[in-house]
Amino acid sequence: MTHEINRRLVIVVRADPVICGHSGEARNLAEVALTRGFDDVRIVTWPLDRLEESGLPLKPLDTVLPYSPGITVERPGPVGGYKIPDGRFLAGMVGRLVELFTDGVPTVCLSLYLHPHTTAVSQAMRIARSTGLPVNVTTIAEAVGSDITDVVRSAVDHGEFGAAAAVLSDYLGQDHCVAVSKYTKRVIVESAAELDAMYGTSFAAQCEERVGISYPAIDTSSYLTLDPSETDRYLAGRGLERGKYVLYLSRLQKAKGVDDLIRGFAASEACRTQQLVIAGRGPDLDYFRKVADRTEAASRIHFLEDVGDEEKPHLMSACSSYVLPSKPAPEFTETFGIALVEKMLAGGGPVITCDTGGILEAVGDTAVVVPSGDANAITVALNACAGGLDDADREWWEGRAREYGMQFDRARVFDNLFTNLTGEVPLQLIANGRRVRV
Repeated sequence: MTHEINRRLVIVVRADPVICGHSGEARNLAEVALTRGFDDVRIVTWPLDRLEESGLPLKPLDTVLPYSPGITVERPGPVGGYKIPDGRFLAGMVGRLVELFTDGVPTVCLSLYLHPHTTAVSQAMRIARSTGLPVNVTTIAEAVGSDITDVVRSAVDHGEFGAAAAVLSDYLGQDHCVAVSKYTKRVIVESAAELDAMYGTSFAAQCEERVGISYPAIDTSSYLTLDPSETDRYLAGRGLERGKYVLYLSRLQKAKGVDDLIRGFAASEACRTQQLVIAGRGPDLDYFRKVADRTEAASRIHFLEDVGDEEKPHLMSACSSYVLPSKPAPEFTETFGIALVEKMLAGGGPVITCDTGGILEAVGDTAVVVPSGDANAITVALNACAGGLDDADREWWEGRAREYGMQFDRARVFDNLFTNLTGEVPLQLIANGRRVRV
């Protein structure tokens, strides 16, 4: 017998196994939705082979934790012949969304990344309404940052009015618009203002008025209740000791400042007896290996490409310090810093990072902040954090960081997001003149 569906949440995103904090955010919002009255949760994303072809860094599939029952990950295949390159995949996604939007189930649809995901939702909504079938859907678009910096700002810089206008128009065409940080909203408004000044449009005022802030949702429970014996087991498997290694765990690209970290670590006197663990995948892995090989610390620098969801918090909790020295770059700017909060929740030594993008919103005053692009400053910070802290100092840093990080708990973020949409809990969907309580 088919189970009757009463409430549905659809999340359109680059889902796991992509190494991306917002892929994890989609999972966390989906998991909370099951406890908030949604009995059908769909994550609509891309086929795995297409994600691989795009060059995105992917986790090893066998390290990705399963989703809870009630969450379905859909990867619609391409529609049409090979002569229609990327449009075939977008057509597949739009088509599946149309089917989900027209089956009569009250639905909230959240898109993360404006292009192409919000673009797909906009097309699907237009088509769904044109069918004459009942459409009971409330849409939320979340701008995560690179969808503005890499698309809108690039389009503005190159005089591509139409491309920039398309992204902003689709964004503002959703029922509710949010950004993952105050920094991200500022970038959106500034980019829209540039477009307005060049072409006489009126996007900036709309963005200023309509865009709210919804910080990324993090599963705090995965970091707060670690079994020490499990941590020891993972460390032994990697040949590591508690407090004897500096950790970087994130995507491997130049804008993350990994080369600055390598040079800073190699020059640190306090780290002469420490290892540097660089965990992750990404387009600049080979480059960072070459940088490491040219240092005197090469034998103490280890690259891990297979760290899974279960192992990650254990590695974070036992490091002497965690370093994410991101710097602004045309292709990427850290708009929040989800990995930083995960590390703050897990415990261990202090976070060392930079005042780049939205990072300070993620860490508050609980991290050691150094100038971006400054390897010497990283050396100084490592000397203080990896070699100069006693147990009391470490516990003080740990406690403050964990307390600050708890505001990003996924249940709290989910409830705040849905409350902010309507001023009520739970969210009330309003579609076709009918109010449906969720």
